[in-house]
Amino acid sequence: MKIVEATKNYLLGSYAEMKKVTWPTKQQTLNYSLLVIALSLGLAIFFAALDYAFSAGITAIISR
Repeated sequence: MKIVEATKNYLLGSYAEMKKVTWPTKQQTLNYSLLVIALSLGLAIFFAALDYAFSAGITAIISR
């Protein structure tokens, strides 16, 4: 029966901790989501350009 008691304590503790969480507002969530999307796209473009430059450089070296 220790498993049942441990599970009960875990669930009660988890519930108590979740009540302490300060959840972001809808506007904050939207802003953070847009920031993550913009940074992801920016990094994707950066790495694509870097990949293209290295590929062109290696191709130029090999084709000599």
